[in-house]
Amino acid sequence: MISEKSLVAYKNKPALVIEANEKITISLAGGEKLKVREKDIEFLHHGPCSQADIEALFSIGTNGGETADIDIRGAWDLLQGNTVPLRDLAELAYGAYTVQSAWTAYGLLKEGLYFTGDIKALTSRDAAAVAADAERRNLKQRDQADRGAFLDRLKSLALDLPADSHFLQDVEALAYGRTEKSRTLRDLGRQEIPQEAHRLLLSAGVWTPWVNPHPQRFGLSLSPARFAPAPPPADEPRTDLTHLEAYAIDSPWSNDPDDAISLEKHPSGDTLYVHIADPAASILPGSPADIEARGRGATLYLPEGAVRMLTDEALSLFALGLSDGPTPRTGQVCPRTGQACPALTFKLILGEDGSILETDIFPSLVRITRLSYAQADVTAGAETVLAGLSRVAERNKQRRIAAGAVMIDLPEAHISVHEEKVAINLIETYKSAETVRECMLLAGEGAARWALQRHLPFPFVSQETGELPTAPLPGMAGSYQLRRCMRPRTLSTKPGLHWGLGLEQYTQVTSPLRRYTDLLAHQQIRAFLKTGAYGDCAPRVEEEILVALAAGEAAAAATVQAERTSRAHWTAVYLMDKKDSQWEGIVMEKKGSQAVVMIPALALETQLVPKGDTAPNDILTLSLSSVKIPESEAVFGSTLLT
Repeated sequence: MISEKSLVAYKNKPALVIEANEKITISLAGGEKLKVREKDIEFLHHGPCSQADIEALFSIGTNGGETADIDIRGAWDLLQGNTVPLRDLAELAYGAYTVQSAWTAYGLLKEGLYFTGDIKALTSRDAAAVAADAERRNLKQRDQADRGAFLDRLKSLALDLPADSHFLQDVEALAYGRTEKSRTLRDLGRQEIPQEAHRLLLSAGVWTPWVNPHPQRFGLSLSPARFAPAPPPADEPRTDLTHLEAYAIDSPWSNDPDDAISLEKHPSGDTLYVHIADPAASILPGSPADIEARGRGATLYLPEGAVRMLTDEALSLFALGLSDGPTPRTGQVCPRTGQACPALTFKLILGEDGSILETDIFPSLVRITRLSYAQADVTAGAETVLAGLSRVAERNKQRRIAAGAVMIDLPEAHISVHEEKVAINLIETYKSAETVRECMLLAGEGAARWALQRHLPFPFVSQETGELPTAPLPGMAGSYQLRRCMRPRTLSTKPGLHWGLGLEQYTQVTSPLRRYTDLLAHQQIRAFLKTGAYGDCAPRVEEEILVALAAGEAAAAATVQAERTSRAHWTAVYLMDKKDSQWEGIVMEKKGSQAVVMIPALALETQLVPKGDTAPNDILTLSLSSVKIPESEAVFGSTLLT
């Protein structure tokens, strides 16, 4: 029977019974009073117990406290094989059954090392179990002590590396986006976000600015692709187009060429050939290489290097005009033991206005000459094939503009990282780059029409109509204004208007080595053609296309985000030692007191509060105030109007 002034335990805390009726009134440490049921408490001692006793017992908790008369192991030995109430344990361990010994014995029971059971019937635990638990608890105590010392070193930024590295695994995991929690940051009272983890790793000297965590934050693998495709079937019939001049024109740093262009002129009009790398000749739907490419979505182009959607073996098998060197060279012919390159050719018969009259698609053999944009501009004389291709491109551009295409011209920069050095080079404008772009758009338009005419389930690209300003601004600010009007593109099996390009139907087919959706389109084309390795394999049905399209596009979207954030990171690294440097900026847009400013030399947009009154297209002189590597942010101040 529980009586007044008894000692009880309530939620493992000592309590004094001050009234024992139908409901029992107890007093906790600090004087808090509660009415509880008998089943909510555990009776420990009849008393008399006082509030002062409760305060003293609460201060020692349930860890047993300290007493000179303790004989825990003796009590444990005596109770082996016996079951006794808590009172007996208190008498055996402490020599007497008192308020304090009852509470301390209760702590031994709750500790669970030597004894098990409840206050009415407890017994000694097995010796082996006690020894194992004791070792674990000792290790935990040592670990806690070691961790405490580590946190002290971390706070003073005096880590013992690499010995302390294992303590920071949770911080690195958060910085890489593998987890949303960090015990270390929590222990330090800091926010548990990737940027804060990044900041801590930098300040502690564990990371340097040359670590780029952004691709991993989007769940992307930086490991090379594993599943190499088979070579294209040697016995597959291919149309011999080696008599055509075929040019693969790209940036000087490109080393994965997957498109080339040729032109035939006839009295009735021009015939444009767009030759595309042909990995679908052997990468079949559902094959290991196909599934791996779908999971990657696209080649990840980082300033520090490319992580390819397909293996390097795929490049050696299918890239057009690829040589041992990393850059295109004038007159460089596809070096496959003197043989021509396999391709999938899109033959486009064009009308006088540049529109597509007829499209044919077939496997081919071509000989490729690789040129950089600069080389192509120099080579494009008045009567050359390149000059003819330029005229085709200009007609197509004007046709699209007449159909409502939106033309945006903003600076772009190529960023590269090599041996802890960042280089940022503004991408120059070349006529041949426009030629290639328009030819690729013609191939995409022709492929979309070809698939529609054959009722072939296909990945189409569309874009909803945006709302253009009634009075567009001139210059760079006008291009920025137009870009803000752009709607996201949509990929689906339903064709639709691509407003920004001014095309009624469109798809992308010109980068099957670099974009999974292009590879998917090629697989459908080849399955329809029933050639080569496919035999009588039917094209995928619409539901299968939708599943593959959704998976590939989701992965590609993560790739785009990783590329964007990585570029911002390396731009910040490039600027980190350039404090107070000055840059020319052009005002793109005013937002109250703030302005969006483009720094053309860096192709970088920033926001700041300019000094004085400014308007779009005004030129400012900016001064670099600070750089925040974890946020990938450079802070500029406006000094004056240029």
